[in-house]
Amino acid sequence: MSAPPHIASDDGALSVTGRDLRASAADLAECRAAIRVGSKTFHAASLLLPRRIRGSALALYAFCREADDAIDRSDDPLQALEALQHRLGLAYRGAPIDNAADRALSAVVMQFHIPQELPGALLEGFAWDATARTYDTLSEVRAYGVRVAGTVGVMMSLLMGVRSSGALARAADLGVAMQLSNIARDVGEDARMGRIYLPRQWLRDVGIDPDAWLREPKFEPRLGELVDRLVEEAEQLYRRAAAGIDELPVECRPAIHAARLMYAAIGREVSRRGGDSVSSRAVVSARRKLFLLAEALIAATRRNDISEHSTLPEAEYLLEAIARHDRVRGLAGDPLAGGTLFERELSRVLGVFERLERLDRDSPTTG
Repeated sequence: MSAPPHIASDDGALSVTGRDLRASAADLAECRAAIRVGSKTFHAASLLLPRRIRGSALALYAFCREADDAIDRSDDPLQALEALQHRLGLAYRGAPIDNAADRALSAVVMQFHIPQELPGALLEGFAWDATARTYDTLSEVRAYGVRVAGTVGVMMSLLMGVRSSGALARAADLGVAMQLSNIARDVGEDARMGRIYLPRQWLRDVGIDPDAWLREPKFEPRLGELVDRLVEEAEQLYRRAAAGIDELPVECRPAIHAARLMYAAIGREVSRRGGDSVSSRAVVSARRKLFLLAEALIAATRRNDISEHSTLPEAEYLLEAIARHDRVRGLAGDPLAGGTLFERELSRVLGVFERLERLDRDSPTTG
């Protein structure tokens, strides 16, 4: 099987089998507007990305956001998942439904050669949430993290032109680490919605019955120790991910280092409170974020020690899907060479974070 002929232009246009599948300016504008309203933080953070991939990232996120909402609001999440998988299949066949996010997604996945298994895994993760799936082991929690966050890290790497297996494995590490930080921060909030993402076996091992605790969630030192343990699992993945960022195009590194450091800081703040994320929700201060930004800019200028780490077992199937896709299409696995835009990017990133801080002050509860 050979890849359909395509020609990608600088503005993201894509022609497949002679038919234009351009992500139109109108579709991208609609995606951007939806995200600006529905996820102000992501929209602002997208400004950290180089202009050449910013529109594609917003298009990808717009479809994912629609999918998450469709599953979450459905009375039958599995039926909603089936409908979304059908939509995804149409987009991959170059025949998306009459919807801006689907049309833009179709262009993006073809231009950047994103295998269907990746957004498909993300949809599966959304369905796991909607069906109140439970997680007994750390491996099961990581499998959830791979789907709802690791897929995003891997797809973002593909948008940046990075296809080497080592870099993609580290992108999955970073996504899972960020999800573990979210879980550590949101133990109380999740429990009040009837959910628990800490490994249930961990709870049973220290004498806490997960179902009984969910009926009356409260903090206790044994729980704090488990939250701290999860934070340390995330820390190990953040350290692994740092070397992978070095393989990204140079203008992309400050933003990804910033994400790594700021999400890691969430977990550290939880640990500073004794692992208590039930009584209150940990917040990283604006001043601390500025220090972390400076650290991210410094990290982007130096090389991390390269150490060999295997791919997370729970993420191997994603990388195998990409390898199969690339073999069929004869794609190279080497990352794009770094550019010469770094100094300009530093000042731009600083300006964007100033806007992020203003956004945090104006809309502190918007996700």
